[in-house]
Amino acid sequence: MGRRTALYELHLALGARMIDFGGWDLPLHYGSQIEEHHAVRRAAGLFDVSHMGIVDVRGAGARAFLQRLLANDVAKLTRRGRALYGCMLNAAGGVIDDLIVYLLDDGTTYRLVVNGATRDGDLAWIRNHAEGSGLEIAERTDLGLIAVQGPRAREAVAALLPPAQAQAALAIEPFNALAAGRWLIARTGYTGEDGFEVMLPAAESPGLWRELNARGAISCGLGARDTLRLEAGLNLYGHDMDQSTNPLESALAWTVAMEPPGRDFIGRAALEAIRARGIERRLVGLVLEERGVLRAEQRVVVPASAPGAKAGEGRITSGTFSPTLQRSIALARIPVAAPEEVLVDVRGKLLPARIVKPPFVRKVNA
Repeated sequence: MGRRTALYELHLALGARMIDFGGWDLPLHYGSQIEEHHAVRRAAGLFDVSHMGIVDVRGAGARAFLQRLLANDVAKLTRRGRALYGCMLNAAGGVIDDLIVYLLDDGTTYRLVVNGATRDGDLAWIRNHAEGSGLEIAERTDLGLIAVQGPRAREAVAALLPPAQAQAALAIEPFNALAAGRWLIARTGYTGEDGFEVMLPAAESPGLWRELNARGAISCGLGARDTLRLEAGLNLYGHDMDQSTNPLESALAWTVAMEPPGRDFIGRAALEAIRARGIERRLVGLVLEERGVLRAEQRVVVPASAPGAKAGEGRITSGTFSPTLQRSIALARIPVAAPEEVLVDVRGKLLPARIVKPPFVRKVNA
């Protein structure tokens, strides 16, 4: 038996098929993964992401500490409620985790949301580096986290708020958050659709879930979450990057702030060395040209780029059949010098696939 969120009993009552995910008991689906996927693309869906770690960093030196800890620069958070996506690296430049950091006040309190499967290791890493700093590192186990995603998601949440708060919530810009009573409402997500992520007291999570169900938002599980995020071309930690890979070869170079040059974040020296010699691999999107399903760990054969040169190989890091496109799509790490067409080993057959730049699917109702 794994760890459980405050929504566990409600998931069972709603008929969810539960699975182990990184040590947590979470819903895979509530009947039809495909219907849940389409509900998010067309209207609104709910995801229990309370397994994600929520960590508050408080103190006068919080900003300087996070500028050292993270590859992206929290100095970009210039006003309360702003959010930033980035990576926490080890000394070799490997990705310990990818996360979102929020500025909760005028510069002394930040909130980190980290991956559920890595939360214990992340917390230990953060506390180890904060030792002696006088900072308070608080794991917020009292909070739950519900993602409400889809073209009708924001209006569904706003309908539950008093008029003034509803108006303020609907005015939140992407990658910003608003404190609404005991809730923190953030306009972030992991599906390629618009929506909110609501952090709230864990005990209030089942009530919010039922209220949103009553307003037409569909309960969704990990299956739909994975097909949606892959259609959006978003990395999944442990598949598309981990401590053996760096942001530069994981399509995450945009999250690394090398300016100002004096900011000595953990992993900077390693990334500078990698940039100087050039990366050998890159993460790309693939669309299968024939019938079949792309899956993680399948071999990717890269044709020789010039006469007499050797063919290269890579592998798929995440793959699925896209319900929106009705085609198989994947993320793959392959040699840098690759042509537009590659071959994927699908059950012993080499099938042609085309390299594309994610996202595979843009907002359906954009």
